[in-house]
Amino acid sequence: MTATLGPDALGHRWHYRRSLASRITLLTTFAVAVSVAAVAVGAFVTTRAQLRSTSDEALVTRAQAVAQLDQVGDAAQGLSAFALAAGEIRVAVVDVTSGTVNVISPQTTGTGLTIGEPEIAVAQGLSEGSLRTLVTDDGERFRVVTVPVPDQAGQALVLAQSLTSQESVLAKLGAVTLVLGVAGVLVAALAGWAVAGSGLRPVRTLTRGVEEIARTERLEPLAVEGDDEVARLATSFNLMLASLSSSRERQKRLVADAGHELRTPLTSLRTNIELLAQARSDDIVLPPEAVAEVLDDVRAQVEELSTLVGDLVELARDEEMGHTVEDLDLVEVVEHALARVRRRAPGAVFETDLRPWFTRGEPGTLERAVTNLLDNAAKWSPTDGRVQVSLVEGVLTVDDEGPGIPDADLPHVFERFYRADESRTMPGSGLGLSIVAQAAERHSGTVVAGRSPLGGARMVLQLPGQADAPVRTGG
Repeated sequence: MTATLGPDALGHRWHYRRSLASRITLLTTFAVAVSVAAVAVGAFVTTRAQLRSTSDEALVTRAQAVAQLDQVGDAAQGLSAFALAAGEIRVAVVDVTSGTVNVISPQTTGTGLTIGEPEIAVAQGLSEGSLRTLVTDDGERFRVVTVPVPDQAGQALVLAQSLTSQESVLAKLGAVTLVLGVAGVLVAALAGWAVAGSGLRPVRTLTRGVEEIARTERLEPLAVEGDDEVARLATSFNLMLASLSSSRERQKRLVADAGHELRTPLTSLRTNIELLAQARSDDIVLPPEAVAEVLDDVRAQVEELSTLVGDLVELARDEEMGHTVEDLDLVEVVEHALARVRRRAPGAVFETDLRPWFTRGEPGTLERAVTNLLDNAAKWSPTDGRVQVSLVEGVLTVDDEGPGIPDADLPHVFERFYRADESRTMPGSGLGLSIVAQAAERHSGTVVAGRSPLGGARMVLQLPGQADAPVRTGG
């Protein structure tokens, strides 16, 4: 059976997305083009309206002035002078006194215009005046104004001004505006491309740096230039790289130390097992005491190996607290840990002073941390030695009567696999106190080591919380 992809799936898969630089350039060009077009259209329309308004006002004023002259009635003699003086203005008189429409025009002007109903209506007194645009037979456009002649009933003066000069000015204005607009759009496109290229250059540099890190896996910090958003992004990347580098170093150190610590019990196990296997293959009968000693040694190495593996698994958990977080009675946690340690160290005498304290966290993790503190005190205490355990206001203090911790070792006791010279012959992996420190950090607490008034070591674990039990709400 062959699966086929529909057009929607292919379209989604092969969807092309423009680069950010091209999108910025296109957006800038489009914005400038729209702005230039709006300004050009507005300027053209405004100029045309202003020219038309000014021309109409001047034409009406001239028509009213000419209509006041006495010679208007004798068009053949006087009006040609006005036509000649006006240049592009043509003059005519509409006379309806005889009952018919007569158009009197000076022969020197030759209007070539058609007198229509608006002009006749003014001559007949049906309209106070008219103003309109006429087009001659040869396509020339005129602006025509008609006003009545005072004291001459049945007559109207018609002035027609050619719009050729205005249209020429507007055509030149349109051409200049178009050229400047196109030039402005091109300049805006070039400027947008330059700005996009310059602004995105740090992004491309950052991208190349991240790709180089992904290719080589070298967590080297990226170069940071300036203090803008891209620089802040590069700084955030460097913080992330520093965190990853620190995590990698901890992982490497954990693996190296774990390999070193696992080598000893594994070597001892292999030696003892090979001894038993060699004796069996050679039909050598070992004394019962020797067999028991070898088995005891094997059992001890297996227990040490199990403890070490459990500690490694616990230390490998770098994640935040999980979903098993709950309200805890710290007194119960300490009592459970005491019960376990008393079984393992029956010779130690534990003196307790536990006062109520409630915190929030992972019960298993906290009990493991408290158990490690008590195990450490019991291990270093002499036979029948005292271990004082107190819990006051969320501060768990464990004192023992052992030899104490040298001042040189105090800053390092919570490091992974750190073991003082005096403790190298003692059982343990050097991970117990590291687990305590990790548990304290995950629960927003602290743990410190010092000297005890009993002469030995003092371990102080402090956890946030409250002395009263939390009030539960809801069903």
